[in-house]
Formats: sequence, structure tokens, C-alpha cells
Amino acid sequence: MFTGRVLGRYQAAAVRIGFGLVWLAYLVREWPDRRLLYGDTSPWSMELAERLLADNGALTVLPWFGGRPWFELVYHLGVLAALAVLLGWRTRAATVLFLVTVLSLQNRNVFLGDGGDNIVHLMAVYLVFTRCAEVWSLDARRVRAGRGGVGGVPLWAALGAVLLVCQLGGFAGSSLDWTVRGFPYVGWAPLFWLLWAVAGLWWLVDRLAPEGETRAVLDALATMVHNCAMLVIAVEVTLIYATAGWYKVQGSRWQDGTALYYPLHLDYFTPWPGLSGLLGGALLPVFLITYGTVLLQVAFPFTLVNRRLKNALLVVMMAEHVGIAVLLGLPVFSLAMIAADAVFLPTAALLWAGERVARIRLRGRH
Repeated sequence: MFTGRVLGRYQAAAVRIGFGLVWLAYLVREWPDRRLLYGDTSPWSMELAERLLADNGALTVLPWFGGRPWFELVYHLGVLAALAVLLGWRTRAATVLFLVTVLSLQNRNVFLGDGGDNIVHLMAVYLVFTRCAEVWSLDARRVRAGRGGVGGVPLWAALGAVLLVCQLGGFAGSSLDWTVRGFPYVGWAPLFWLLWAVAGLWWLVDRLAPEGETRAVLDALATMVHNCAMLVIAVEVTLIYATAGWYKVQGSRWQDGTALYYPLHLDYFTPWPGLSGLLGGALLPVFLITYGTVLLQVAFPFTLVNRRLKNALLVVMMAEHVGIAVLLGLPVFSLAMIAADAVFLPTAALLWAGERVARIRLRGRH
């Protein structure tokens, strides 16, 4: 079963759409300040960033050439990659470019973000290994229409040429090393070359022997990797909630029920001062929301054994994230958590939502 059937196809598509939207919205929102955050005018200079990168070995392509033109190219490539992931266009290549741009910008300045950046960071890695474009994507529409992947061959060749130039050009530093000193001891170069080679092999086998044994083996391996990646995503989300809940239990402000009170009275977390003041002045709702947040997060891993209870809890948690986005002004964090929560949504609910969107599109055409 783990190699014979693609599990969570609609959940994977929802996660792909969600995180493509998160990263696209973030890059567009920060576009006016992009140079100050990640570029040549950032207080965290490239020299300081390179010192940190030398210690942690994180991947970023921004130091390769430096300067504003290269930064602008990477930033806008990130916008295009996020849009391609959102739409599911050439998803195998798009998810890799998405991964590179997410890591490049975030690792350029690690002191930015509100927690949602960490989730995007992780999910960008996991999405590469999923078959997240089998539904609700331009790739799926192209397959249904019977159009081949001829257009993907030039893209595959171009990406291979770019990777070869980066590998041999001498400007990538240690970013494309084959091995690294610490765990997992394998650098980024083997991963990128393996993904590129598998994509080429897949296309070749699909053209020469679409019904052959090699094609069946490749399909089974891809399904197994997808199912493992979806399991990792589910475990990651569970750990996020479990650790957050148990850490809150140990905090004195969470124990006495006043944790929510303080951010509601900080200018940084009050985009709507009137609304924040109204809620912050009501002690009972603050107390109930504070305790309810802890209970929800601690209980979430245990509700996974009961589908109905899990689904009900998901609705409450997603509503809570919407409240965090509105009340505390953390839209990226909230949208990232909602996108991650989608891995647990029931297929029936996703199909219902997909049908409603399809009906709205048909009405718009007529």
C-alpha cells in the first residue's frame, strides 16, 4: 500500500497551494523593503552573513556574486517560483527553485521572521519529495488534456546547464559541496544532481517504455517517497503543536491565564488598537483563550486517533490562527500554520471546497 497508492493527494495539493501563497504574499508584501531586509542596504551586511554561513553551512546563493543585480534576480526568481508552485506549473522543477529561493533569502538574514518563516523553511524542503501536483494544478490539467511534457525538456536541459555552471564555476563556495562535516554528511550537490537525473530518467522511460517494468518501479519509488514525505509533514506539524503546548505549560503567564493580555497591549502586536483594547480589557475572554490555546495544543496529538474530534479541533485551531493574524498582526505565521494544518484535513472537505471553487469559476466565465 505504501508504494502502490499515492496517499493524501488532495492534502498535498492543499499544502502546496498554501505555502506557495504564503511565500508569494510575503515577497510581494515586502517588495518595497526587500533591499533593506535581504539586499545590499540591509543592516545585517553580507560580510556578517558570510561569517555566520561559514559556521552553520546553510545554503544561500546570494553571496555568490553579491551586488544589487544578483539580489534582484534571486528575489524575483523567488516570486516566480512561488507563483509556479501555487499554480502547479512544472512542479518538479518549481519546487526545487522554490526551495533554493526560500533558503537563500531566509539564510541571508536569519534574524527576520515571526515563526512562520521556520515553517516555510521546513515545508520547502518536504514539498520537493511529494507528488503535490497530481490534482488542482496546471500539470494535472496538461496530463488530462493529453499534452506531453515536451516543453519540459528545454527547461530540464537549461536547469542542468545552470547547475553545471554553478558546480564548476568556482563562485558557489561550499554551497554545492558533495559532502559536509556534520550530519547528514551529504551536501546539496548530490541532492540537486539526483533530482535532475531522476527527472530526465523519468521522461526518457515514459517515452520509451510507458508500460514497462522500469516505469512501474520508478512510479512505486516516487509513491513511496511521497508517502514518506507526507508522513514527515504530519509528524512535523504534530511536534510543533505538542512542543508549543508543553512549553506553554511551563510558563508562569500561561499558568495564571494572562499570557494573551500582554501582546494585546504592545504597539508592535496591535494592528487594530481598538479591537485589541476591547479584547484586552475583558479579563474572562483573555483567560479562556489563554487556557484554551494550551489545552488545544497539548491535546492535538492525542486527538489524531479520533477522526471526528481531530476535524473539530482543526476547525478551532484554524479559526485561532485567523484570530492571531487579525489581532496580533502575524499574517505570514497564521497562513503558514493553516497551510500546514491542511495535511490533516479530510479528503471529503477538500473535495467539497474544490467543487465550490470550480462552480465559482464556471459562473465567472458565464
